[in-house]
Amino acid sequence: MTVSNELIEKLKEFEGLRLEAYLDAAGVPTIGYGHTGDVLMGDRITEYWAGELLKEDLEQIEVAINEMHVARTQGQFDALVSFAFNIGTGRLKRSRLLKCIRRGMSRNEIRSEFKRWVFAGGKPLKGLVKRREWEANRFFD
Repeated sequence: MTVSNELIEKLKEFEGLRLEAYLDAAGVPTIGYGHTGDVLMGDRITEYWAGELLKEDLEQIEVAINEMHVARTQGQFDALVSFAFNIGTGRLKRSRLLKCIRRGMSRNEIRSEFKRWVFAGGKPLKGLVKRREWEANRFFD
């Protein structure tokens, strides 16, 4: 599977566009639409390159989510890609959320697991609350 255009637009909305490197809520150097990893403070990019970095980041996450063999619908795939884009595929693989999905737990249990992941730097963030709500809803589309 690949991400939908709906998810790409939603990620752009959730992440926002920053053309100069900044520290995210967890103190990680970030640029563009939430790109991390090889970012140095002081880096600058164009909107075009921000879009290219987003595509590259999503391609890596698509592979990881497909390898997990848990997404059966486009909605499930988009929700898990969004979640992993935010917290990382490693943390998703170790999460209770993924265990609940694999075990076929109830909607309420899965929704509850999405909603546990709203903290950055030890504090709940309104943006993450909104994002997890969207992901939980998208998972059941």
